[in-house]
Order: sequence, then structure tokens, then C-alpha cells
Amino acid sequence: MKKLLLTLTVLLTATNAMAQQAVIQLKNGDTKYYNTTKINSIDMSEDMSTVIVNGKDSEPDVFEGNVSTISFYKNTISNNKLNITEARGWFETVFVKWTPLANMKSYNVYVKGGQYNDFTPVDRQLVRNYGSYGRADVVGLKPGTYDLKVVPVNGDGQEDTDKGSSVTGLEVRAYDRSGFAHLNCQGVGAYNDDGTLKPDAQVLYVTKHNFNTVTMELTTNAKKGTRETFTGLGKIFAAKQKGEDKTPIAVRIIGEIDYQSTDKEQRLSDEDGLQLKGKDATTEMYITLEGIGDDATLNGFGMTFYNGTSVEMRNLAVINFKDDGVQLKGTQHAWIHHMDFFYGNAGSAADQAKGDGSLDVKDDAHYCTFAYNHFWDSGKTSLCGMKSETGPNYLCYHHNWFDHSDSRHPRVRSMSVHVWNNYYDGVAKIGVGAVKGANIFVESNYFRNSKNPMLISEQGTDGRNGFADDHDGGMIKAYGNTLTGKSLTTFIPHTKNTTEFDAYVAETRDEQVPATYKSVVGNYTYNNFDTDASLMYAYKPDAANDVPTIVTGWYGAGRLAHGDLQWTFSEDDDAKDAIDSALKAKVTGYKSTLVGFFGDEETQPDTPDNPDNPENPDNPDTPTEGTITATFDGAPSNSMFTVSGDYGDGKITWNGTYLKRGVKLNSKGSITFTPALNYDMTIVMGTAKSGRDVKLNGEKTTVSGTENADGKYYELEKIRVHAGTEYVITKGSAEGLVMVIVLDPVTE
Repeated sequence: MKKLLLTLTVLLTATNAMAQQAVIQLKNGDTKYYNTTKINSIDMSEDMSTVIVNGKDSEPDVFEGNVSTISFYKNTISNNKLNITEARGWFETVFVKWTPLANMKSYNVYVKGGQYNDFTPVDRQLVRNYGSYGRADVVGLKPGTYDLKVVPVNGDGQEDTDKGSSVTGLEVRAYDRSGFAHLNCQGVGAYNDDGTLKPDAQVLYVTKHNFNTVTMELTTNAKKGTRETFTGLGKIFAAKQKGEDKTPIAVRIIGEIDYQSTDKEQRLSDEDGLQLKGKDATTEMYITLEGIGDDATLNGFGMTFYNGTSVEMRNLAVINFKDDGVQLKGTQHAWIHHMDFFYGNAGSAADQAKGDGSLDVKDDAHYCTFAYNHFWDSGKTSLCGMKSETGPNYLCYHHNWFDHSDSRHPRVRSMSVHVWNNYYDGVAKIGVGAVKGANIFVESNYFRNSKNPMLISEQGTDGRNGFADDHDGGMIKAYGNTLTGKSLTTFIPHTKNTTEFDAYVAETRDEQVPATYKSVVGNYTYNNFDTDASLMYAYKPDAANDVPTIVTGWYGAGRLAHGDLQWTFSEDDDAKDAIDSALKAKVTGYKSTLVGFFGDEETQPDTPDNPDNPENPDNPDTPTEGTITATFDGAPSNSMFTVSGDYGDGKITWNGTYLKRGVKLNSKGSITFTPALNYDMTIVMGTAKSGRDVKLNGEKTTVSGTENADGKYYELEKIRVHAGTEYVITKGSAEGLVMVIVLDPVTE
């Protein structure tokens, strides 16, 4: 074993405000923190396949083959300095979170690294107030290492540099630009391929408060040089239709934009939601619609791209949409990636209980890439082609997480589609479906317990059922896929039946499908587009067995940090295609916790003052909060808490409030939080199960629950928790239900 000496330059940490930290980043995105005062050494093999953390008072932690990076942080925070609670890099992005200081009006945030040789201030709209914490996200960064500095600004508008804090060594990676969208097209959307904004790009910051009133001047007659000012995002998009204005625009969505906050003339259509139209498929758009942070959400409407070329949509959630979540109609060179798709509103048809299509491609859209998207229990996930396509329309899907979604992953008519490195995680009905002359190359995907991984209409496993309304079949070539559980039980490769097969399973990636293999209905042959170097893009697929870890990890599918709206399915959900009522309630009840921009009162939502955060006039430099009460009636009521696992019925009345549900602490259930201050924690547990204790960071609590007067719930005695330390509450001696967590600030 080769020892790694703890003498490296160390950086600011978020986990313990008083100690140096060793931070081990796992390949699935999880992070393990260790105070260096409590460990003797970190040993590792030369290839880092084995890493051992030797604690002074605990058993060693052993990591086998799952460590991505090891880093060290030194906290320079004193009581008079701002406390940075988290800072990390992501794809062409870095972010930082901190505990607000009392009597400070706002904060200036500076970035250094990449294209910024010296500390450079970031746009004020990127610096936001979430009540109990501040946050800044810096986007449009080249891959590399970055430093951030956060400096408080007092009521007189002056920086208090003595109270500022900084963090260094944040790694930024490049987005994966593999796919048809970038084939012979550089800089899709408003950004260059190195992650930076195009030189003439304009930035629009859009919130629920200015969606209808944001303005932008655009060219309306290029020959005459005529320019006009347009008001509202919908009208700005509409002005691009004529193709006279070729200004790249990065539209940055801040927080949640809900249906009620948008005027119909800006949405233009309830069915199609916000629309961006081109005069034809070649109209140059150069538009990127991107979310900032982990909570950017379109709630109650979706997005439709009509015609036009070079458009991008990223890091957004789409929920409760009227018809489709995202549609592409006649668009080319479109890149939809790192999105979260949740339930839409129920439609009139029986198969639209979860909404209509989450991501649909129609009307001869071509050269499109759909990558690293997370589909949460979608019903009709992605349709490729209606009935007017002439083909071939080159599309690709890669590194998407089909998380217990039902069907259409995708369902393809006519088009030539490359489906690779996707994670089919408990798909209830149909994975990839080929109809009406489709040509689909299904490569290196992972099908976990997914029914009917590949189907061709009216042959093989489908029999003569005709799973699609178009009964003509298509062709599927498969290579390098992993099938587990139910995925294996029905699948019929061509090697088992040369006529009634679900896919031609190639022995090599470059193998061509012989013309003797045809669809039973329609006699369609495979066009072997994937072996034609003049048609394909450059890419490097991951091994299928690595796909689940990659797709579900920190750099995997969905929004930054997997977004603020999360849910965990169980294996019991694998075969279910009915709507999940608890998830539906969480989606329909979703609200962002964003307060607004620091120091800009006009952007603040009409909400009362946060009672959990009173000022502390006696010690204005020390952040203080009142008692924090979090309930878990189907979802955490406070954003500090993150829940994994399921909810169960507890049905208690606590302090006059009826609570039906709580977090089920079984082998899968947990509650994670990191307090900003020291608190005494009280946990209220329902009596539906026998558990009367919990484990805190793996250690069983030494106190038992005390039954209240009416015998309906138990309160565990107070447990001290400390500022900046991550805590995980898990199952104690038996399964239990956590209904409420109360944090009382420690004043001693």
C-alpha cells in the first residue's frame, strides 16, 4: 500500500466549521467527509482501486474500486467570517452556498480560473437568497479549476472584506457533446463548444416576476438595420421567427416559473406552452434555455421548438405541463440535456394519466441529441415521429435515466435513431419500440428488470398485438447491452428465431445487418446508418455494466445535484405503471424556496418574513435562527432535509396539527441534513411501527422515545447536533416513522 500524506495544500470545507477535512468523492456522486484530527492516515493502492481511511477511535473505512477523487480542505472561518457551507464544480458550472450574516444587505461573489485570470464579479442575478442560506451559481465556464470568493455588503453598500470567505480548487468539467446535434454544427445554442458564451451573445435573466415584462432589443429588418424592443419572453421568442435577428441568447431561468405567473400572450398556447418558432428548419436561432442552480423549474407549462436550428435546453425541470413537456417540431441541431421530467397533467385519453409525452419529436425534426435526462415515472416518455416524417431523421439518446417510466424509450417511426448508454431502471411496459420502417441501433444500454426491452411491432415478443397504432414494423440492431431480471425473460434475439425476433444482436459494433433480415410486417430492412462514417458522429460508449453508476452519479442524468425535487423508487415499483399518488402530490404541491436576489426588494415574492431566521442584535456577526420545525407529511417541509426511501402512514396530531405521513425508516429509508448552527434535536415518531429509536450517523441513540399523553406518538429525548456537520438518520432497533424533527438553537 502507498500512503497519501496529509500535508497537501488544504481548502475551505463545508462540513465542519472548526476543523480540516479530508473529502472522498465516490463515483456515484456521494461524498464522505473526515475531520483530519480524527484519522491517523489514508492508505491507498497506486491505482487508487483500494482506499482505506484509518480512524483514531473507529474501525477503518474501506473503499474498493469506487473512489473518484480525494481532496483536502482547510477551513479559515472564524466567528467573524462568513461560513461557506458547500462549494462544488459541475458541468461548465461552479456553485457556492453560505450562511447569511445578520445586518448584511447583500453579497458580492467573485470567480477566478478558466477564462478569468483574476477574481471577477459574477452577475448579481446569480447571487440569490433562499432564506436560511445564500447561493451563487456561475455558468458558462471552460473546463478547469476555479476559485470563488464571497464578500458581504453592508447596509451602506460597502464590502466588508474582513468577513469574506473563499474556496479554491473547484473542478469544472465539460458537457458531453457527443451526438447528432453537434454533427457538422459548432456551438449549438448560445455557447461555444468550450463552454463559454459566444462573443456576441446576450443574456436574459428570467424569473416569475419578470417573465411577462423582461425586455430585449432585436433586429426586425437586417437590410435596413431596423431594431425594435420586445417585452416578455414569449414575445422575444416570437420576434426570432422571421430570422432577421441572429443574436445568440442565453435565457437563464431563476427559480420556479409557474403557470399562474405567466400571461397567455407570452405562453402563446396552453397545449404547446412557451414557444420558439423559426420560419423554417434552417432559421438560425442560437438559443439556450437554461436553469440556474438546482431549482429552476417550468411549472404548469412546457416548451415547444418549432423549426429553426441550433437550440439548446438544459438544467431545467418540467412539471405539471398541459400537453407535452418538451416538443420539437421540424427543428434541427437541437440539444436537450440534463433535464428532469416529472408528471404532466392528466389528459383525456386513458394512457395520459401521467400527462402526454415528456419529450416528443415530430414533423421531420432531425439532427437532435437527448442526453443525460432523468424521466421520473413518465408514462409516454418519448415519441419519435408522427405520420408525416420522410426520414431519415438522425436522432440519438444517450445517458438518460428512464427511472420507472412506462413506455416509449423511444418509440420510433421512420427515423434513424442511435440509443446508447441509457439506464432502463424498472421500466414497466416497453423499452425501445420500432414501427413504420424505423432504424434503431441500441448499443451498450443497461436494462434492469425492465419488461420488453426492445420490440418490433407485430413480431417476436409483440406477437400480432401491434403495440403501436402503426402496425408496420421496423428494424433494431442491438450490441453490447446488459439485460437483467425481467429484461431477459421475454427478449428474443435473431439467433433464436430468424423471423420472429425483437432485435438483430450483432457480435461486433461495426457488424452490418444482412438484408435478409426483415420486419414481418412491411418487409423493412435495416439501413446500417451506424456503420457509415459519413453519417455518424464521434463518440466513445461506456461499458453497459458501468451505465447505472454513471447515470445516477454526481455527473449523471438530470439537473445539477439531481435537482431540488427528488424521489426514490423501490423494486416494488418496477412492474407498476399506475401513477404514484405520493409522488404526484409532491409534484403538484412543489414550490421553490427561492426568496429572491440579495438587496433587490422588487424581486422578492409576496411571502411573510421567515420566522425561522430572526436577526440577532446582540451579536450581528453570528448567524442565528429560531426553532426550526420540519414535518414529513409526504415531503420535507424544510429544504434543509433530504429524504431517501418511502413514506408511511403515521396519522398523528402534533401541537394541534394533523399529520398523516412520515419517513419510513427501514433498510432503505433515511433523512439527511446539515445544520448551520448548533441545535438540540427532538425527533417525533409515529406509533404505526415498533421502532422507538434511530441511528444518527450509524450510531444508535442512547435514549428511547417517550409516549405522549394521548399515546399517539413518541418523542425521542433531545440530541445535540453541531453546525456544519452532515447528519444521516437511519433505522434504529426496528422500523420506525419519523413524523417531525424540531431543532432548538443552542444559546450557551
